[in-house]
Amino acid sequence: MKDNFKSGFAAIIGRPNVGKSTLMNHLIGQKIAITSKKPQTTRNRIQTVYTDMERGQIVFLDTPGIHKAKNKLGEYMVSVAERTLKEVDVILWLVEPTTFIGAGEKHIAEQLKNVDTSVVLVINKIDTVSKAEILTFISTYKDLLDFDDIAVSY
Repeated sequence: MKDNFKSGFAAIIGRPNVGKSTLMNHLIGQKIAITSKKPQTTRNRIQTVYTDMERGQIVFLDTPGIHKAKNKLGEYMVSVAERTLKEVDVILWLVEPTTFIGAGEKHIAEQLKNVDTSVVLVINKIDTVSKAEILTFISTYKDLLDFDDIAVSY
């Protein structure tokens, strides 16, 4: 192993069913986390490691969706996701392409304003919209929070 080998922790957060587990599985190249059309399939934080011997290692933390909890299980799942924000080196906030910023997105943005962690906005499912619309979505989210970077995903 190289002397300058680097590693870090990256949390994947977002509302239920935006594709957090699917993105993590894709980044790792294996099916680690269960995926489903049913919201709130991920109930605990799932960790997996991506290693590139030349560039370093990333521990990805797939979190439950952040939502307005209606029961004790929901409260637990949201607390797991929100607690993770303070335990990582970078946060990947996964969103769907929309100009509508609801209460859920505003709640997540407020949580992110209270952490001293780099935040990357990842707009997922861009294959469902035209390329011209993507800039509009980016602009909408940039008005909500100052991101360290912005990425798109299919």
